[in-house]
Amino acid sequence: MRNFKEDVALNTLNHSCAHLMAQAVKHLYPQAKFWVGPVVEEGFYYDIDLGDDVIRDEDLAKIEKEMKKCAKADKRIVRQEITREEALEQFKDDEYKIDLINRMPEGTHISMYTQGDFTDLCRGPHTESTKNCRYFKLIKHSGAYWKGDKNNKVLQRIYGVCLPTQEELDSHLADLEDAKQRDHRKLGKDMQIFMFSDIVGGGLPLWLPNGLTVRRLLSDYIMNKELARGYQHVLTPSVASTKLYKISGHLAHYKDDMFPIMSRDDDEFVLRPMNCPEHMIIYKSQLHSYRDLPIRIAEIANDFRFEASGALTGIERSRAFTQNDSHIFCTEEQIASEIKAVTELILDVYKDFNLNQFEFRLSLRDKENTEKYFGNDDLWERSESELREVLKEMNVPYYEAEGEAAFYGPKIDVQVRSALGHDVTLSTIQLDYQLPERFELEYVANGGEKKRPVVIHRAILGSIDRFVAFLLEETKGILPLWLAPRQAVVIPVSPEAHGEYAKKVVEELRKIGVRTELDDRNEKLGYRIREAQTNKLPIEVVVGDGEIENNGITLRRYGSRQETKMSLEEFLAAIKVEIDEKRLAPEVQKA
Repeated sequence: MRNFKEDVALNTLNHSCAHLMAQAVKHLYPQAKFWVGPVVEEGFYYDIDLGDDVIRDEDLAKIEKEMKKCAKADKRIVRQEITREEALEQFKDDEYKIDLINRMPEGTHISMYTQGDFTDLCRGPHTESTKNCRYFKLIKHSGAYWKGDKNNKVLQRIYGVCLPTQEELDSHLADLEDAKQRDHRKLGKDMQIFMFSDIVGGGLPLWLPNGLTVRRLLSDYIMNKELARGYQHVLTPSVASTKLYKISGHLAHYKDDMFPIMSRDDDEFVLRPMNCPEHMIIYKSQLHSYRDLPIRIAEIANDFRFEASGALTGIERSRAFTQNDSHIFCTEEQIASEIKAVTELILDVYKDFNLNQFEFRLSLRDKENTEKYFGNDDLWERSESELREVLKEMNVPYYEAEGEAAFYGPKIDVQVRSALGHDVTLSTIQLDYQLPERFELEYVANGGEKKRPVVIHRAILGSIDRFVAFLLEETKGILPLWLAPRQAVVIPVSPEAHGEYAKKVVEELRKIGVRTELDDRNEKLGYRIREAQTNKLPIEVVVGDGEIENNGITLRRYGSRQETKMSLEEFLAAIKVEIDEKRLAPEVQKA
């Protein structure tokens, strides 16, 4: 997807088209007054005060028709500079323009642009003529508080997009439609994966039975991977005393992102934003020898962060989420081998999910703004160099990004390109000398002296919530068979004549752990098959006279019209292998 804000040519074109839209709106709604009309990543919008009028869906076509007239008129877009005082006089009846002008310092020369009968304040630049903006589409509309303040009036916000040619516009609109179908918020609702409720609270997802199935399967999957690599799983509380977060530094450095403090019984508690402090306490509960290290503590942990309401994005970014988290306590000599092992685990998981478009990012502190980080320059230089050397030793391509480090240490982030074109951080590896110091962690070294361990923070799936959102958008909700919350439906051709055999097939599938439903409703066969396709059920098993006679089934896959006849025994064996091996592509074929 293009970024209209960063592309200079598209930025200019879309800003000009925003003025074209404003001109058309002024023709249709003479009372209209305009606030701001910026270019954003996906096109442009304009905030408009229409008085008592309200924009409805059907009004967009009317505005587009008028915009086409304005574009066809081929009016030159002319820039003019006036003084601040002249601007105040010219726009004296428009409180929105007066507000903008009053923000400008005395003596400022203000630019405005005129196209035919429409003039507006603007810094520009613009295209030469309105005819350059003829390939456009108004996408949607909504309400927006003036200046983003809920105490102010609600304005009408209209979104649009403009491209240089009709072909490019058509292609972009097709991409937008694809993105709409991939939006995990829509898919999550349609597939009954999760929901939100204003009564429960913004950003607090409710996971429905289908969603919990997906979460459980993902949790079991990654826990088994970790257990095979020597991780020890724990469970720690989601709330803790503020004493813990004062030691860790979260209360000082992360307070704005945490839920408010709760006071009770002369103590203060807070919902945790992350799990590292609790894991430090677990490590510290015993005396460890160098022979014990590395110690890998892992948890599927519930965390809470008070994200701004405007930043909430379904389960991709919420206020309650679950992390696939771990902390590795090791010696300095073990840093390289442990980070390599974590990187190999990340690549192994990505291979299982066929994730190929990703980059490694070395996230460093901002050297110009060091007050928000723990520790001294020497420790930061040392830990950043160690991560850089490990990446070089592994011959892993990477890029560096200043200002993206955690407040306690640098990290390696794996940036995955989503199907919607978003740059998403799924996995992370963080090197930390600070928390072992703050919690006074120790181990007994080979010579008997006590030393500080180093901590490697790492998350493979990252937030399981975000990983589910990512998978839904990657697959359009067509999850691999092993992960699908509803895996199969058995459909008897005639519920009366073939219902008993269909129940037998359901029982056999359930015996091997396949999540199976029976559709024996008194509806036409074609209707039931189409509904299974609409519900994106991976496997449809149709049974009739022939299947009963041969103790077999007819298999249909989601998205395919092909039918495969096979014995029930062959089918059960093949489907079990596909699920057990977590195959991504449908491979159940007649033996």
